Amino acid sequence: MTLTCLEKVSLIALAAIGLRILLRVSVFVWKKLIAPSFGFGIDVRTQGKWAVVTGATDGIGRAYAEAFAEKGLDVVLVSRSLEKLEEVASEMKQRYGVEVQVVAADLTEGQAAFAKIAKATEGLEIAVVVNNAGASYEHPDLFINVTEECLAKILQLNVAAITGVARALLPQMFERKKGVLINMSSALAIIPAPYLAGYAASKAFIVKLSQDLAAEAEPRGVTVQCVIPGVVATKMSKIKKATWMAPTPEKFVESALKTIGLESCTTGYPPHLLVVAVALTLRCICEKGAVWLISRTMCTIRKRALDKKAREANVKPEPPLSVE
Repeated sequence: MTLTCLEKVSLIALAAIGLRILLRVSVFVWKKLIAPSFGFGIDVRTQGKWAVVTGATDGIGRAYAEAFAEKGLDVVLVSRSLEKLEEVASEMKQRYGVEVQVVAADLTEGQAAFAKIAKATEGLEIAVVVNNAGASYEHPDLFINVTEECLAKILQLNVAAITGVARALLPQMFERKKGVLINMSSALAIIPAPYLAGYAASKAFIVKLSQDLAAEAEPRGVTVQCVIPGVVATKMSKIKKATWMAPTPEKFVESALKTIGLESCTTGYPPHLLVVAVALTLRCICEKGAVWLISRTMCTIRKRALDKKAREANVKPEPPLSVE
């Protein structure tokens, strides 16, 4: 049977599309499943002797710090409270036998805090920096209901501090042509996030900054990664009991560390990738429906938080927000 010219062109086009799909699926499976499972990512121990972690006394920050210490890296802990820093440092020294330095710095103070971190780490061979310190809403709410103090803190920590710490510590990595910078964002940066608008927008800034910094850093031997986690059982999320979908900080970090050098932007934890994929798929199919569903979920979370506060204060709870 002789094919017409149009049929030949159609077959070639279908073959090209099929090959492209196969390639994309293969890369996806490699990055998400095979490479992390077999340890093909970057081992931070090859990058230097020290790890620097901001927001290091609780949650994901502390889990990163302890994971690095367990690998044998010395650690610089950065946080506001000197008392908590010294407590965590003492525990880590006893448990892991590594050197631990502390830097008590309030990152909302801006350049003075960034300079303090730069001075404290001067001369250290920094393997990895985790830019983790951040702030969020107390609970989902209308943008106009969020206080100016809350928004100012979010912008200072999630935008200015992330930028300032990166600017303070990247130069020595560029000079050594080694090192890893991990910027902590959120899955809300890339999916609809009504009632967390200010927080989500600040996290979207981190994604964009990290993407472009990664392009600048790669030719200079430095890896920049942006982590966009879903819900993790931390004080900030107010989730006390870990689940499969909301892991402990330790379990999340164990998974996320395997992706360094494999993904420049990652959820860090496979179930969180599933949540993001579902949200983006729903948005693609019906954007209004996806936004409505997320809005309803946020309003439910808000109502529960306000009802709890009302019970504790023994007052009448506020009426729920309507989602049209």
